[in-house]
Amino acid sequence: MESGKKTVIFIKTILSLVISLSLVLCDISLASATGSTPGDTGGTATQTGVSILARAAVLIENNSGRILFEKEKDTELVPASITKIMTLLLIFEALHDKKITLEDNVSTSEYAASMGGSQVFLEPGETQTVDTMIKCISIASANDAAVAMAEYISGSETEFVQKMNAKAKELGMVHTSFKNCNGLDDSIKSGHYSSAYDVALMSRELVTKYPEISNYSTVWMDEITHSTRKGTTQFGLTNTNKLIRTYTGITGLKTGSTSKAKYCFSATAERGGVSLTAVVMAAPDPKERFAEAAALLDYGFSNCTNYSEEASKIHIKPQKVINGIKDSINAEVTGDFSYTLCGNESSDKIEKKIMVKPQIKAPVKKGDIIGNVVYILNGQEIDKIPIKASEDIKEAGYITYFQRLLKRLLMC
Repeated sequence: MESGKKTVIFIKTILSLVISLSLVLCDISLASATGSTPGDTGGTATQTGVSILARAAVLIENNSGRILFEKEKDTELVPASITKIMTLLLIFEALHDKKITLEDNVSTSEYAASMGGSQVFLEPGETQTVDTMIKCISIASANDAAVAMAEYISGSETEFVQKMNAKAKELGMVHTSFKNCNGLDDSIKSGHYSSAYDVALMSRELVTKYPEISNYSTVWMDEITHSTRKGTTQFGLTNTNKLIRTYTGITGLKTGSTSKAKYCFSATAERGGVSLTAVVMAAPDPKERFAEAAALLDYGFSNCTNYSEEASKIHIKPQKVINGIKDSINAEVTGDFSYTLCGNESSDKIEKKIMVKPQIKAPVKKGDIIGNVVYILNGQEIDKIPIKASEDIKEAGYITYFQRLLKRLLMC
């Protein structure tokens, strides 16, 4: 009997240990599945307090590109009209490269005019300026205007889409493939898809490189003038992004919805030097996508602050020059330092190192880089700002060396 009791106790002990071990392994598995562990800056709903019903979502800090929140960020989904973020990016790139201007007149082809879905009802042969076309794409998510601009920039939508995919590759958008420039009638099977993180990457590129997009993406209502053979008519534009009326600091950016994609949204906002992008994909209804994007932005702004230092406040002492007509050269820092601190990061822990070339040989031209101001946080370099020469220093010749020798002799 005594032996039997000991056996039962032993079996119960073993079972208890197995159950405990199973629970631990379950917790580890769950943490692995969410892509986060306690203490990460990115995270899950339980870590951040943000509840996301959408299929996929991501929040990034635009200064560094760090991920602050993620949920199935790399899942390939139908993007619908947030496809047009890439279209707008290439339009602004063409403007920056002076390949087109805002005043250029863009003619609408029959193909562009045939687009369904959200549109501004451009007619074949109708012309609008690039500026107006951007309004139509940004405010009204016009499919016809997007195709008209694609054709104007590249000659055909097909050629333009090739540029879209090339740009996606350049930005590291590894879960994206475009088949058209507007997201109309797209499907994963056809090869038109993207992910929440990839959408965030192209959104970040657009708002940081071309902040003037907000001049269009934050307009609530506007109108355009149709001038065709039928006469002149006014057409009203209403922004599909409802947050521009309610969210402080909103800068854009783009909504999208189809029966396949459900409700998608890329929201960008800036407060106090902190710039964020929140992407929600496949939300169950339009209100939910706006609520969840706002919640993600709120989370980001509550956990991030901006730290900056003006270049004019950084003094660089004159640097020694070898073989120059002068023995030293004046230098200056070429840009301000700005960094977004998130989570437990503190500005007190940011180190600044002024690192100048060990040897600066003449000739030196004004604007030549002679060093860097390096900023370090927790042992990692977070930024590097060039130090440039603020004057010209010519190489010394025989006359200069003779004058220096004579000066030394006279001083003896």
